[in-house]
Amino acid sequence: MAYEIETAKPPKIERHTMAVLVDNEPGVLARVVGLFSGRGYNIESLTVTTVSEDETVSRISLVTTGTPMVIEQIKAQLNRLIPVNAVHDLTEEGPHIERELALIKFAATGPQRRESLRLADIFRARVADTTTTSFVFVLTGSKDKIDSFVELMRALGDVEVARSGAVAIARGATLL
Repeated sequence: MAYEIETAKPPKIERHTMAVLVDNEPGVLARVVGLFSGRGYNIESLTVTTVSEDETVSRISLVTTGTPMVIEQIKAQLNRLIPVNAVHDLTEEGPHIERELALIKFAATGPQRRESLRLADIFRARVADTTTTSFVFVLTGSKDKIDSFVELMRALGDVEVARSGAVAIARGATLL
């Protein structure tokens, strides 16, 4: 008689994009980041800017990963922070637009320069600066699009990358 041993599957790790509306005051970002680091949660991307006309409210766009239970804990703990006005999990709330901006400096000479311009055209990257030995490209798009472009540029020559991190907004007429 054969017995099968059933093994538990590890919980699925999910990527979530969140918009956190907070009071625009000193120390708020430190408290939000401290919540993540104190509990061992990872932040993949983080951007912050003021969003109200009177500059009293800031929007923190952050991307994090974790099991569904960890994501729920993150949202609950963010909601408990005093300067937090609202937490929106854009991944769960419906369709949203997410983009990054990247500046990619590419240093090479000869045929690699021509190839870099051809690839930039394919990816719709714009040349922001040029010298006789380098280009600086500006590229906006999804994380995967930027990763692909950078990988191809690295195959051609030396690359330096500066990225903004993800910014995201829900689709449709509903405002946060």
